Amino acid sequence: MTPKPGAPITPAGMAALKARYDLLLGTERPAIVEIVSWAAGNGDRSENGDYLYGRKKMREIDRELTHLIKRMKALRVVDPAAQVDRSRVFFGARVTIADEDDNHQTVQLVGDDEQDAGAGRIGWNSPMARALRGAMIGDLRVVTLPSGAKEWEVLGIDYD
Repeated sequence: MTPKPGAPITPAGMAALKARYDLLLGTERPAIVEIVSWAAGNGDRSENGDYLYGRKKMREIDRELTHLIKRMKALRVVDPAAQVDRSRVFFGARVTIADEDDNHQTVQLVGDDEQDAGAGRIGWNSPMARALRGAMIGDLRVVTLPSGAKEWEVLGIDYD
């Protein structure tokens, strides 16, 4: 999925995309090119597994490189540390919330390209992030989940 133009991403998220791009372009692709060149010199290419696999792998890498370039051009780096109003939930905020059963959870609102629910990073356009946007400490927010609506109270807001 290509993000909307100007979709936000943290500086760390953009650095991870650039690191992946650099790894593919500087290390993985040249290694595959070398294998394909060697395999092409071995004669019949129609039944040459190294050649066929190498060409397939090179196409996959080229596709991913093109995809990464498009993403990086479309994204807008937003530094959460530069947030002026720290009393409300905006992009990059680390938010501590509690549900009706007093189960506490801390989530950080990050770009959709860097979301990782297991690590507590939720995408900017996720239902939870949309519900939390603009909230202040003490606000109650209802999030519609596949299992039904759930109410959360904002207990803390932090910007690293």
